[in-house]
Amino acid sequence: MTIASKIVRRVATIDANKSVLEAAELMTEEFIGSVVVTNASGIRGLFTERDLMMNVVGRGKDPEKVKIKDVLTGDSIRVSPNDSAGRCLDLMKEHRCRHLLVFEGDEFVGIVSLRDMVTLLIDEKEELIQHLEHYIAS
Repeated sequence: MTIASKIVRRVATIDANKSVLEAAELMTEEFIGSVVVTNASGIRGLFTERDLMMNVVGRGKDPEKVKIKDVLTGDSIRVSPNDSAGRCLDLMKEHRCRHLLVFEGDEFVGIVSLRDMVTLLIDEKEELIQHLEHYIAS
């Protein structure tokens, strides 16, 4: 089963030149753990709660004065809607992240989270159990 059904297509975005405080306020307003960071050329990456804690607050920086682009960590990991939850979980584990950008070719289509992938795996297992129960009963 692919991750296509779990892609969050309506995402909050913020310009890379905005302050970290503005990103934190947006995440608080939307009750989300990450925002997609953009600039004039497109998607720059994801800014997450972890980035806020590890790269700003934990280092004693003032969130109101720090621009997102100055603390954005490397390239965010990209996946395809056709990827599996297992592959996404492997990437999340390898790169120690909880969110992945989803691209179809060069087109950004949304994000998936660790929670989305766990839910998808549980759904897959429940479907398998139902098929096995039906097989055994018939």
